[in-house]
Amino acid sequence: MSTNRRKRVLFISYLFPPVGGVGVQRVTKFVKYLPEFGWDSSVLTVSNPSVPLHDESYHKDIPANTIIRRAKTYEPGYAVKQAVASNGSGKQSGGLMSWAKGMVKRVGNFVLQPDAQILWHFHAWREALKLLKEVPHDLIVATGPPFSSLVLGGKLARKTCLPLILDYRDEWSISNAYWENKQQGSIANWIQKRQQFQAVRAADVLLATTPSSAQSVAEVALAAGSSARSTYIYNGFDSDDFPTAGGRIEKVDYGNGTDRFRLAFIGTLWNLNSIEPVVTAIERLSNYHPHLAGKLELLLAGRRMPEQEAIVDRLEQTECKVTRLPFVQHAEAVQLMQSADALLMLNSDVPHAHRIINAKTFEYMAARRPMFVVAPEGDVWDIVRDLPGTMLCPPSDVERIKDNLALIIEQFRCDVHFDDAHWDIDKFHRRQIAGQLATLLNTTIGQPAGETWPTSTHDAANIEPSTEDTNESAGEK
Repeated sequence: MSTNRRKRVLFISYLFPPVGGVGVQRVTKFVKYLPEFGWDSSVLTVSNPSVPLHDESYHKDIPANTIIRRAKTYEPGYAVKQAVASNGSGKQSGGLMSWAKGMVKRVGNFVLQPDAQILWHFHAWREALKLLKEVPHDLIVATGPPFSSLVLGGKLARKTCLPLILDYRDEWSISNAYWENKQQGSIANWIQKRQQFQAVRAADVLLATTPSSAQSVAEVALAAGSSARSTYIYNGFDSDDFPTAGGRIEKVDYGNGTDRFRLAFIGTLWNLNSIEPVVTAIERLSNYHPHLAGKLELLLAGRRMPEQEAIVDRLEQTECKVTRLPFVQHAEAVQLMQSADALLMLNSDVPHAHRIINAKTFEYMAARRPMFVVAPEGDVWDIVRDLPGTMLCPPSDVERIKDNLALIIEQFRCDVHFDDAHWDIDKFHRRQIAGQLATLLNTTIGQPAGETWPTSTHDAANIEPSTEDTNESAGEK
């Protein structure tokens, strides 16, 4: 590596502006703040992304010296994919058309491994090699999902001999288990296990987003025979996305214009964060304490899978007011967070969900609103339990959810407020998070770290195998 130029990292990220959604933020904010720590960025991304959400607002975060190369994918548009996915089982009416949709879906799931974004690789591979030939780079970071990006990162590292970090925003196998429209059979699982192991063996570092997830991917490395070390860097928040005063995020009370207690969920509702326990609790609250249910507004902003929409429909028979909004751009999402009296965090009671810390957790923190957490006890409980006003409920304990809802609504009626004078979350600022990544980048290429690296770094070779199947890992949403 030449010492006469600034260091440069290549991010392989299918999800990048103008794509919207929470998955875009991690790489976008790394790219924004890494130059402060001596690293410039290049991004290999897709020119025609087949995605449900777009958000132009993230463009403001990309520094002028960022090199962005966009490669074409052969995927059909997202609307086409959704049309094929809907009614694809052949169980509903539709005859030949329904059977044809189901067949296309099954063939696609079998052939396109590990995901449909593998159709991006033909052009992405050529564009990456061209970029790496034109501009010196010091390291590659491949982020997933989609996990085909990790496969591409492994191939590029083997071809170029550049150090490689695999960034697991979600864990591979848990995403396969719960991702919408995914139907994994034994053959597909075998193929993907080999694909993941090949990528891991090409990597120097496996980067996760939670301590427990780092342990899990370390076990994957051990099973793959890889010497890659495993660590984690949390997601975070960016103060530039929030109103500030005196250099700190200001507690803004927009108000919701009603006398109801507003409980807001911002994001996608699907089977990995089902709202069913909360709906059942509200139904019970409406039965036993209708006057309290009548003081509750549940605000939902974002995509909702059809089965989740049907669960929310049940609240039409209760005293609770339900406000449903579609996906909103990030600035509006922040305002909705700050208009809430409490923010709802959801993770389903499914295997490995205790390892998940939803990316939105940190923006919920920055909004300085109490959090109402319905999730299995685990990493997310540990990170928020000491924040003022937080309520923690296991998804299986509907009675506890109901009682805690009654309590916070009653506190609202009595004008009881939590004290946030010691609301200390600066360590989760995206600038601090980028600094941690810069330290990791420096140590990976053999330079002095420059900053203290968290003591959570694991050496995969020194971790004992879990009693679980080593191909089972967790995800983060």
